[in-house]
Amino acid sequence: MDLTRQQILSYRRRVGALDERLPMIARSLRRAAWAGLQDSMPRAALFSLNARLEGIEPNAWEHPSLIQVWGPRYNAYVVAEADLAVFTMGRLADDGPGRERAESMADRMQALFDGEAMESGPVGKALGVHPNALRYAAPTGRVVIHWDGAGRPSVRMVPPPEVEPVEARRELARRYLHVLGPGTPASFAQWAGIRDERAEATFESLRRSLAPVQTPIGEAWILRRDEDEYRRGDGPVAPARLLPSGDAYYLRQGDDRRLLIPDARRRGMLWTSRVWPGAVLMEGEIVGIWRRSQHKVTIETWRRLGRSARGAVETEAASLPVPGIDRDVIVSWDE
Repeated sequence: MDLTRQQILSYRRRVGALDERLPMIARSLRRAAWAGLQDSMPRAALFSLNARLEGIEPNAWEHPSLIQVWGPRYNAYVVAEADLAVFTMGRLADDGPGRERAESMADRMQALFDGEAMESGPVGKALGVHPNALRYAAPTGRVVIHWDGAGRPSVRMVPPPEVEPVEARRELARRYLHVLGPGTPASFAQWAGIRDERAEATFESLRRSLAPVQTPIGEAWILRRDEDEYRRGDGPVAPARLLPSGDAYYLRQGDDRRLLIPDARRRGMLWTSRVWPGAVLMEGEIVGIWRRSQHKVTIETWRRLGRSARGAVETEAASLPVPGIDRDVIVSWDE
């Protein structure tokens, strides 16, 4: 199956609910977080939800159906509580030092406290480790966090999910291919933060449910059940969306960045060596970047926009559910 760039990007937008917003219900929240919502930048997950769901309020990331974990690459993620095992145990090593480190840290934390949440600073001090080292316990599925974007997160111990790590990893690979595909074992390993050999073994175990494809950047795999969706023609496209730093739509590495943004100079403006800015998605293409400071949003576009296009972006900016801000969003332009 040969896939064009347009087919791939259209598919990703549709399954990512970026062409048409979903109603604000628990089922929609889970779909929006199907590949997790990265939240390493304060409230990035909230803005990712706002790009996909209607009526998002500043506290939507704390919905009872959602939790925070240290997920892929040990970054902070908001995921559906029902998917705890996928984003934690899906990264747990089968054996060896990595698994021993994870289980040992979880055991030490469990012995220190149980039930109530504690700030990670005092927990790290009590265990004689830097608070950042607590995240190594996350792949056991026994640790969840709560981070409001300021200071260090609090941590809480929960019962381990009754799922085998190998099955959780298979499901993590399915999530990756469904939302961020087409993909390869190498790209999955990089996204999930696991060893290449585990990613290879996972793809091999899923071989019957995968279909090979040829893309503009090389050979890759998709889920067989997604083939018809890739073949669909273009439908309605949203006039504008503001995607936050680390949003799944452009959480890309290597040649996949070239597929999303062909111009090398513009790729360097989006995927910087430091904190990534947000991406301005307009009518299906990324056309610029954005940054926010309190209630002020700065839009930098790579081409001059017409009045209606600017209005669509400003409408999106006005909809941002910025926590703790009771003023209207002010937009400034740099074209």
